Amino acid sequence: MDLNAVRTFVTTADTGQFQEAAVELGVTQQAVSKRVAALEKDLGVRLFDRTPRGARITIDGQAFLPHARALLLAEERAMASVQPGSRALRVDVVGRRVATAGLLRDFHRAHPETDLDVVTLFGVDAAVAALQSGAIDATFRAVTMPGSELPDDIEAVPVLDEPMSLFTGPAHEFAGARSITPAQLAGHRIWMPGNTSGTEWAAYYDEFAAVFGFTIDVVGPSPHFGIESLLDTIADSATLSTFLSDRTPLVWPAGHDLRLIPLRNPTPVYPHCLLWHKDNAHPGVAALREHLLAARRDRAAGEPAETWRPSWATSQPR
Repeated sequence: MDLNAVRTFVTTADTGQFQEAAVELGVTQQAVSKRVAALEKDLGVRLFDRTPRGARITIDGQAFLPHARALLLAEERAMASVQPGSRALRVDVVGRRVATAGLLRDFHRAHPETDLDVVTLFGVDAAVAALQSGAIDATFRAVTMPGSELPDDIEAVPVLDEPMSLFTGPAHEFAGARSITPAQLAGHRIWMPGNTSGTEWAAYYDEFAAVFGFTIDVVGPSPHFGIESLLDTIADSATLSTFLSDRTPLVWPAGHDLRLIPLRNPTPVYPHCLLWHKDNAHPGVAALREHLLAARRDRAAGEPAETWRPSWATSQPR
């Protein structure tokens, strides 16, 4: 199997766009399309549905994706066996359009000499298992969710309390507000498709909803349809809203007139931590940790005076 084609498939799946995959791989969009088409021919299945908005991964593509990642990891481990010390720092950022991806981009700007491999794993259990196996060097997670404890060989430190805001269309009841309190959300329906039960983010939003009396609605298109479906629906709705932060890198059509409304008194924050294996000797891990802790100290003066976080996240991870 052509590993260049496999790498191109994984990059396209992660970015959701042939053009963005071409930029990341340093090739032309035509080359990306040809590689994916050749891989589809070899496998005898369609891996993506081509749409005007990009490349939507198919069911067959979803089934092949974890095996494709394993192939690339096997290739890297084979190379590393004869090239000690040459491997890039591999970090799991949960998703490429979340605040933790921005933290890693900031680190890379400050430390361009550190080569990075960025991956997205689903759920804290998968991330911890990857740390223990050495498949990744670090991950960003909310780790003290109910019923979960970190293994003794995994270290964690808080690096970002991400303030949440309400995201609405122009016809929503709160669209004209300069800010609102979480208590004002009581009785409202907050739309969060893909908020999968059993994950650390579902645990966060479940307690957030229970404390302030609103409802989380998870019915909707899969995240594989892309963020554009969510933006389109919220833009046209007078009742639907969701939670985002000003650290979420999104661009939407000007005609949508979407609003990001700060939540105050208290400001709900999502508690991101950096996790790593205590025996990991990659020099990039220490550099990343020191950079994130320094950035956290620099942000401290501008953080909200009154914040809310779930009860299970009040204690500091070790």
